[in-house]
Formats: sequence, structure tokens, C-alpha cells
Amino acid sequence: MLPPIKKILYTSDLSTHSTYAFKYAISLAKSLGAQVHVLHVVEKLSDDARVTLALFMQDKDAQKAALENRRQNSEIILEEKLKEFWGSLPEDDQQLRSLVSEVEVIEGYPAETILRQAETKQFDMILIGAHAQGFSQTFLGSIAKRVLRRANIPTLVVPFKEE
Repeated sequence: MLPPIKKILYTSDLSTHSTYAFKYAISLAKSLGAQVHVLHVVEKLSDDARVTLALFMQDKDAQKAALENRRQNSEIILEEKLKEFWGSLPEDDQQLRSLVSEVEVIEGYPAETILRQAETKQFDMILIGAHAQGFSQTFLGSIAKRVLRRANIPTLVVPFKEE
């Protein structure tokens, strides 16, 4: 028997083309009767970046607020992208919103966080969008390559195509 795909982890990099891959996540979920979990990972600051932040912002509360603002800004951008996506669909397709089970923004190392979420929440598939330049050398060295290499579940990479 074929394994069912009922829970899809869609990962967004918040790029200008990220909603293109989201279309495929929703379409696939509709076809399979699955749910989509939307995830964006805010990359942790390196130690060097944290030291620089501490040098320029001596107030510990201000440092903490600046770090929290990074995550909150990502939440706002993701919310706007989803709103734009839903706004572009005809009225007949608005019920597809119910296919989105959760929208989440987490701070961490992107590939590791995606893989941990996939395992912890027992997703059946990961869906990632490629960058606008497609499968170039730059893309192959990116987060998607690390996820593809280490994923224990099917992982779909959606190449970007101008519409």
C-alpha cells in the first residue's frame, strides 16, 4: 500500500517568489485531501553578529527587543504574503484556506529546524520553493540541498517560473 500524504510542511523563505511554491502546496493538499503547515525559519544570528549587536546596543533590553523584532517582522511579512496569495484567488477558491493547519515562525538554523519540525510533527512531505534562478550552483548550496540530502520523507522542490 502506498503511504498516504496527509500533512505537508511548506517552508517559505519570504522571497518575492515564495507564494509560487505555496500554490503548489495548496494544490497538492487539495488533490490529496491533506493539510498544509506553513513554516518560516528566521536564521539565528552568528556569534559575530551578536557581538556586533552588543557593541552597538549596550542596553540588554534593547538587544533583546531587537532580536525579538526580527522574528516579529518575519511574522508580519509572512502574514502579508499569505494575505496577498488568498486575495489573488477567485471567490470559489477561498475555502482552500481551511487546508492551512498552522502558520509558524521559528528562530533557528533553517535546514535543521525544517528537518526537526518534519520529524517532530510527523509530516508526510516537505515542500520547498527554489530561488528565482532555479537549480543553479547557488541554489544547490542552499538550505534546500541540505534538507534534500537529510530528509527521511519525500521532499518536493518547486522551481520558480515566471507566470
